[in-house]
Amino acid sequence: MPISEARKRANKKWNDMNMKTRYDRIQLVVPKGRKAEIQAAAEKQGQSVNGFIGRLIDRALAEQDGSAPERSAEPEREPEQGRGDL
Repeated sequence: MPISEARKRANKKWNDMNMKTRYDRIQLVVPKGRKAEIQAAAEKQGQSVNGFIGRLIDRALAEQDGSAPERSAEPEREPEQGRGDL
């Protein structure tokens, strides 16, 4: 199902207002074929790729600190169709 023009405008408005001020971006490069494995693992757990990776990082950092993992903050919006998480 294609994204409506209204949804595109709403997504752009949200991005313009929030992404630069609330989030940092990290580019992740993985070997060919690994992206599909990561996507499948995230889907199996009912998570987005971003959420899946964020939670793994939270757990690793918590293990270093010896504390309980915090939940990663993900953008509070619906994902855009046709847009890859990686």
